[in-house]
Amino acid sequence: MSAFRTKIADESRLITITWCKNLLLHGLSISVEGPECETQYTCKVELKPWYFWRKQGSKRFTVEGKLIEIYWDLKNAKFNGQTEPKTDYYVAVVCEEEVVLLLGDLKKDAYRKTGCRPALIDPILVSRKEHIFGKKKFSTRAKFHEKGRLHEVSVECKNRNNSSSANGFDPEMEIRVDGHLVIHVKHLHWKFRGNESINVNKVRVEVYWDVHDWLFSPGLKHALFIFKPVLSSYYASQSTTSISSSPPWSSSTSTTPMSSQTGSSSSLEGFNGGGSSEFCLFLYAWKVE
Repeated sequence: MSAFRTKIADESRLITITWCKNLLLHGLSISVEGPECETQYTCKVELKPWYFWRKQGSKRFTVEGKLIEIYWDLKNAKFNGQTEPKTDYYVAVVCEEEVVLLLGDLKKDAYRKTGCRPALIDPILVSRKEHIFGKKKFSTRAKFHEKGRLHEVSVECKNRNNSSSANGFDPEMEIRVDGHLVIHVKHLHWKFRGNESINVNKVRVEVYWDVHDWLFSPGLKHALFIFKPVLSSYYASQSTTSISSSPPWSSSTSTTPMSSQTGSSSSLEGFNGGGSSEFCLFLYAWKVE
């Protein structure tokens, strides 16, 4: 599920895109935030295998008297075994003859089909939630902010032999980004909740984890990982140069609250004036025994 902030019906609103897949259907749901962040206007697209026409089409609904049009073309979309398509598709949201949100790589086809111009204000990716399943290792590809590139993110839980522990094992956790070890937590039984700062190509990212249910709850359970980019004043000043004196990957324990970070927002796109990105990545890692 991805949430974007953009201008619709003369207001700044959230658009939530949710892809779903089960044995009977494959589709997506598009929700637009209503007044006072309460009421939501929702459009659903179901890609049932026997409804071929559903893979391309449009729908309409209104938000506070303004017409919202949804256009999609998924007939040649490449899913690569995933719930969300990777290439050869588009999903467009149109309001007042402007494409306020456009997903996919077939952008020319989308503008041709809608007959509308791009919005003057680019949408901002606010959050993304992903559910991943595994036994010990959990992997996904994700961006840490809207203008960034995709990174390979993996979390692995290991049991180390330890004769002093009750069951002879001492669990550890490793978090890697693009294959680089950025966080290593030993004695996970005692550190099942926590946070650290990592540096990814001049961008500071706060990482939070809660793996309590992995360790202490029976049955199907999930851990939660949150990645929150923060632009510190140091990286804001360094980002204008082409060569960094610091390594692209490092890790440190953070003692400074995120709200106290300061810096210029002009050096990197996708960050607000307070030095913090609006974006948060939520990873729900479901452990299957």
